[in-house]
Amino acid sequence: MKEQLSEQLIEVGDVFEHSFSFDQEQINLFAEVSGDNNPIHLDSNYAAQTVFKKPIIHGFLGGSVFSKVLGTLFPGEGTIYLKQDMRFTRPMYVGSTYQAVLEVVEVNREKSTALLKTRILDVETGKSTIEGEALVMNKKRL
Repeated sequence: MKEQLSEQLIEVGDVFEHSFSFDQEQINLFAEVSGDNNPIHLDSNYAAQTVFKKPIIHGFLGGSVFSKVLGTLFPGEGTIYLKQDMRFTRPMYVGSTYQAVLEVVEVNREKSTALLKTRILDVETGKSTIEGEALVMNKKRL
C-alpha cells in the first residue's frame, strides 16, 4: 500500500510507504523550534571536519515523518500515538530521498490498538537510517 488512504480496517501484514526529503531551511526551522543548534546540523564547514563530512539531519526530525504518516495517512485521522521506539542506524542528509515504511505486526481490536514496525530507508542505497516500533490507537480503523 503506497500513499493510498483506505477506509478498510488495518490488518496484520499491511505495509504503508511514504517518500520524503528535507531541505536546509527545514533543518534550520527544526533547530530553531527544538533548540538543538548543534553545528553538525547547521554548519557545513564544521560538518566537513567530522566523520559525516557534511551536515546531517536531526534524528528526531527524520523520525518525525512517522507522526505525519500515522496522524494523516495511515491509519490516518483519529490516530493517537501511544509509543515510539527509534534506533538511529545511519545519518540522514539534506536533499536525499527517504522512504518511511510502516508494517502492521499486531492488532488488538478490543483496545483499538496496533503495533507497527517503523523504518526509514535511504532510497538511493536501500539502507535503513531509522528502525523501531510504534504503538497507536485508532477507534475507526482498528
